Amino acid sequence: MQKLKLSVSESLFNKLNSYADGHGLGIKDISEMLETPPDPAMGDFALPCFKLSRALRRAPQQIAADIANGLSITGISRIESVGGYLNMYIDDNYLPGIVDGIIDAGDSYGSSEVGKNKKVVLDYSSPNTSKPFHIGHLGTTVIGHCLRRLYEFSGYECIGVNHLGDWGTQNGKQIVAFKRWGNKETVEEKGCDGLVELYVKFHEEAEKDPSLNDEARAEFKKLEEHDPENIALWKWFLDISLKEYNITYDQLGIKFDYYMGESFFSDKMEAQINIMREKGLLKLDDGASIVDLSEYNMPPCLILKRDGASLYPSRDISAAVYRKNNFNFDKCVYVTSAGQSLHFAQWFKVMELMGYDWVDQLVHVPYGTVSINGAKLATRTGNVILLKDLFALAIEKVSAIMEEKNPNLPDKEKVAEQIGVGAIVFHYLMNTRSHDINFILEDALSFEGNSGPYAQYTYARASSILEKAGEIGETAGITAKEETELIKILAEFPVKVQAALADYEPSVIVRYILDICSAFNRMYHGCRILNAEDEKVKNFRVKLTRATKTVLGNAFNLVCMAKTEKI
Repeated sequence: MQKLKLSVSESLFNKLNSYADGHGLGIKDISEMLETPPDPAMGDFALPCFKLSRALRRAPQQIAADIANGLSITGISRIESVGGYLNMYIDDNYLPGIVDGIIDAGDSYGSSEVGKNKKVVLDYSSPNTSKPFHIGHLGTTVIGHCLRRLYEFSGYECIGVNHLGDWGTQNGKQIVAFKRWGNKETVEEKGCDGLVELYVKFHEEAEKDPSLNDEARAEFKKLEEHDPENIALWKWFLDISLKEYNITYDQLGIKFDYYMGESFFSDKMEAQINIMREKGLLKLDDGASIVDLSEYNMPPCLILKRDGASLYPSRDISAAVYRKNNFNFDKCVYVTSAGQSLHFAQWFKVMELMGYDWVDQLVHVPYGTVSINGAKLATRTGNVILLKDLFALAIEKVSAIMEEKNPNLPDKEKVAEQIGVGAIVFHYLMNTRSHDINFILEDALSFEGNSGPYAQYTYARASSILEKAGEIGETAGITAKEETELIKILAEFPVKVQAALADYEPSVIVRYILDICSAFNRMYHGCRILNAEDEKVKNFRVKLTRATKTVLGNAFNLVCMAKTEKI
């Protein structure tokens, strides 16, 4: 479809040149002006002529009519002028070639080399240690990994970094909680659950005795000073955390190139703080060191606490400089909650004031908050839905359905896990990234309608057809409108990939997957495939099924969904 769009753009460019001098548009400009009409009855491409009206000093309706007059474009069967729009309809004879192109490209269909020789660092997931994964971590983890796969699919070299929250006052709180109320055997047995129980207890007790917060700050200060006992506890907590996190990462098919937590930069912050001092940026405010950002309509950026302990901005600045020096990225993408938007704006500005001229290569990708049935999440109160529990619930439900409908399915435990985990991920990613989400479990685990299981079942249906069909012989052309509709949707995949990447928006791919599934199932129910009235018609529909499976599979890869051959 991109080739056809380029051909259309070139033809329109040549027509405009012969029609009027001084229109000021290049082929790329025209390509960007082309729209996809909301209703297929209005065409497959549309050129709105309103922007041309001022330059050409003619009414849009007249411009569209004049361009349409005598215009012929290979691959376009009909061109019409309607209300200031030039509507163009793809020739059905052109569409089978798109199917062949998809099959020939296979796993690379939809990919590109727009990122060739460019490097992107992605900072995502990054949970605070000593706390189990809950649904609030799902956003940064799956959005971040989807962006990584989109970048890789577009030719970029990617480096995935898990910037663990393993350094800060929360570590002091965990140490205090363990020393006061903890038991090594209990924690070893319960893992992260045992650690979070202690963390919750700390906050309950701190409500009664606020001096515990001072004790926690003191314990973290000792940690920064490499107190042997606190370092040993900190490493133990970290090992317990990573062991549990990797179970979830394995379920999601996620691997990181580096685990570089905040602790990694504890000895690299002083150099950056010294630069701030040399530049005259640091000021004392009630004993704390800040950078005044009032000139930029932002609150001050806190760099050091009154006791000299570090804060998030000093660690984030040190991490950015380290990554630039060691990875020489073209872009560094941070996927975190929208609640941290001010924090990122502040330390990005501080880096600019420090003289780092590459600060515009740092990108914050925010996402909305998650609530469960309207209740906000908070680890300190224990009000969390753990991901492992949510995944287990989904897997259990899938297993029950499969036991009823297909008890002899090979590897049914693995398939149930793929579908159950996929259901949660798909439901989350279907939402626009920036919107807050009220995660209603019943909706997430629904196996009807716009859901992950529906998409994976469609993939399995295509696989089953292909398994039964065998070799594909000579094919007919298009014989049904359902075929036409499906091919046009499959042709959109490369454009959808670039749109998702441009907006850092995985939901573009998820919704596109649903469009494919709807179109394929319309063909499945409206057209006979394996028992078609004609062998050549059958072969074409089987070939179209293969193209559908290819595009669905490639799209699944981009959104952390398993390809289920059988359900």
